[in-house]
Amino acid sequence: MTDSIERLYVAVRDASDTDPVLSRTVKLRREGVPKMAKKVAEEAAEVAIEAVTGAREPLIRESADLLYNLVVLWSAAGISPQDVYDEMDRRERLYGVAQKVPKGASYRTVASRATPADAPFAKGSLARRR
Repeated sequence: MTDSIERLYVAVRDASDTDPVLSRTVKLRREGVPKMAKKVAEEAAEVAIEAVTGAREPLIRESADLLYNLVVLWSAAGISPQDVYDEMDRRERLYGVAQKVPKGASYRTVASRATPADAPFAKGSLARRR
């Protein structure tokens, strides 16, 4: 899957020269981050609805739409899939593969649990530092 997301990211990043009438990606990028963020929220809601209804194929399609819109938003924000993978790896080292940062946990608390290998990631904030 990571190869598919990487290919999508490269295609989205390189789509700037295409006619916005022909390219949904270019149209979204020209409409700006607020529109991109709105699309991510809409697609996430559609994924949740399909999950509740138990409709497998629509859930797959809506999930693909969500990933596409998320990658478009990442590209506009200067975030690469690798940035996200690195954060997932960091969290796995701290909490395990099926966990996320606990609600209410400060990033200082997270940092206090970090191993020496986590040091570049655990200096106060997980905010992107590039």
